[in-house]
Amino acid sequence: MLRLSMTVRNEEQRYLKKVLESARLYIDDAVIIDDASTDNTVLLCESVLREIPHRIIRNEESKFHNEWELRRQQWDETVKNNPDWILFLDADEMFENSFAYGVKTLTQTPDCYLFSFRLYDFWDDDHYRDDDLWRAHHYYRPFMLRYKSDFAYEFAQTSQHCGRMPYNVFQLPNLISEFRVKHFGWAKREDRIIKFNRYMLLDPNGENGSMAQYLSINDENPNLIKWEE
Repeated sequence: MLRLSMTVRNEEQRYLKKVLESARLYIDDAVIIDDASTDNTVLLCESVLREIPHRIIRNEESKFHNEWELRRQQWDETVKNNPDWILFLDADEMFENSFAYGVKTLTQTPDCYLFSFRLYDFWDDDHYRDDDLWRAHHYYRPFMLRYKSDFAYEFAQTSQHCGRMPYNVFQLPNLISEFRVKHFGWAKREDRIIKFNRYMLLDPNGENGSMAQYLSINDENPNLIKWEE
């Protein structure tokens, strides 16, 4: 069984519908934390996932200003009733199409509790950014975890960039996969402006991230590479 775990907030007009339509091809159920949305995000989730078992937890007040609390809530709700495999995606992330046909092979891999994948930061609908400060796709990061109930999972307690899952998961037997993740969080200029302003507000000294990368969000002519599916 593969469970989708996600947090959402005011995603109705962004990428959530596309993300969930892709994910529903291969997930068995979903747990979603709605972090005090003021639009129809919850209705959208219920509509797209209507034929798949799902549970949506609605926060009356947003916890995003202290991200680790939100991620911890997401974790606690996700691991209820001991799921088999958990896939952590944000509302602007989706796997390339071939993942839907290959994920079952991953879940059947013996003696593996964690898979890491490369994530590509899209700067428009068809191109991803590649330069010295935007190199996420050169590394592998964890997205898919086999839940182990007797493992002592630990969380980084930082207000931003705390990670989507416990920081000590690499103590578990793990592998990398060549399936790729597309990240659309930077794909629209208006979204980049919003994120830049949020980082300046929540992390003005770059203590939880890279100030150089924050400033590079506003680059006028970034190096972009066309995506090939």
